Amino acid sequence: MRFEVSQEFYFDAAHTLERKIEAVGSRRVHGHTYHARAVVFGSPDPATGMVVDLGQLRQCLQAVREQLDHHLLDEVPGLGAPTMENLCLFIARKLHETDFPVHAVEVWRQAGGDRCRLELSTEDRLAGL
Repeated sequence: MRFEVSQEFYFDAAHTLERKIEAVGSRRVHGHTYHARAVVFGSPDPATGMVVDLGQLRQCLQAVREQLDHHLLDEVPGLGAPTMENLCLFIARKLHETDFPVHAVEVWRQAGGDRCRLELSTEDRLAGL
């Protein structure tokens, strides 16, 4: 028996982006409201009945949120180009640093309908992402 447990958060942030389409607007500093979800798969611990303690997951995600919320993403150490792909990877790496067994991370901008999902294989998790 395998369960999926997830926790969502949001953050507001600004960024610039070099790209070929919509280039002028993307190069200017602009902002979005981002939503993110971290997903953990597993079987419940027999002692606790939980796959993960959601309180601990929320605490870890709050620490990640503080690094992104109301920041210029171009300046966030370890993020790289402020793409949704890199945001997914950044969040997954931060959770991995706290030994959270994250299996997927999703980032989306609801207003624009944009969404990105990173699914981590066992090899990804063992290799440290």
